[in-house]
Amino acid sequence: MAVVTMRQLLESGVHFGHQTRRWNPKMKRFIFTERNGIYIIDLQQSLSYIDRSFEFVKATVARGGQILFVGTKKQAQAAIAEQSTRVGMPYVNQRWLGGMLTNFQTINKRLQRLKELEEIDFDDVAGSDRTKKELLGMRREMAKLERSLGGIRDMGRVPAAVWVIDTNKEHLAIDEAKKLGIPVVAVLDTNCDPDDVDYPIPGNDDAIRSVTLLTRVIADAVAEGLMARSGVRTGEEPSGAEVGADEPMAEWERELLGGEAGAAVDAATSGQPAAVAADGSAAVAVNGTADAPGDRPAASAEAEAVAAEALGASVADVTGQTEASTAAAPSDAPQMGADPAAEVEAEVDSDSEVESATAEADSSTAV
Repeated sequence: MAVVTMRQLLESGVHFGHQTRRWNPKMKRFIFTERNGIYIIDLQQSLSYIDRSFEFVKATVARGGQILFVGTKKQAQAAIAEQSTRVGMPYVNQRWLGGMLTNFQTINKRLQRLKELEEIDFDDVAGSDRTKKELLGMRREMAKLERSLGGIRDMGRVPAAVWVIDTNKEHLAIDEAKKLGIPVVAVLDTNCDPDDVDYPIPGNDDAIRSVTLLTRVIADAVAEGLMARSGVRTGEEPSGAEVGADEPMAEWERELLGGEAGAAVDAATSGQPAAVAADGSAAVAVNGTADAPGDRPAASAEAEAVAAEALGASVADVTGQTEASTAAAPSDAPQMGADPAAEVEAEVDSDSEVESATAEADSSTAV
């Protein structure tokens, strides 16, 4: 699916080029026709080049690179600042200072100076140990640095790629990027040189709507690259197994399930009694001791259901055998759980019977 449609390009005026007398012959392959003395750019090629640049920017950001947005002409200043800030990328929308890329060490020192000035409270004259004149000079210095370097305040290293609006105006930035081998993605109007750009996008670099649309597309590519870097899927096919009901069981769950089922079968064949834990999980007694639920990992609901189903038959058999043995036992066997008072009365009656029998024997002997 294209990241931008033909209708959006037409409505934004991306197809309008410069006058026929102001053109670069190298751009001939990107020109569709000429109308009223103005070249018309082939938007079909623009769409393919937009998709190519989009994928490059997305892959670059996904690998951890930064994209520097550059556009100092008035038509591009607002769009450059807005879209780059939206995705957290550095930008330059004021005058390009020579050496921003090739002499980044010096630029980085000025960035540190800017951060130091931002920590000063210029309203607290008494507590700053500085005169008003010194504070005024430092305030002006901070404003100048903020205007020139505020967009690259958080750029700790040279960017991985540069997005440029109007290659003719930003020729210094392109020259520095070429010296350092930094890829350049740029809008190419009919008066530009395509040899200076690695990822060209044929289009109108003078109309505000055109510049805003193309810059937003690049910012969207940066956003998708950031999401890919953080592991969030962006609509593509999932790279791994979904976490859910279809997720395969862990090894310990399979071992637990197999162990419980096997123990249940052994208990059923050997006649060994089985114990059922209070929480509903089945545990087979080994040497008279049942496995406590806390002594093993907690099984899943499916594992417990299968184990309980496997143990159902053996528990029923054991219960039936117990009831049968209880019914077959003699009636004079001592009953567990009988009333203690009744047992005492029974013992007293038996003692009285013994005493009466002894008395009768004594009387017969005396006669």
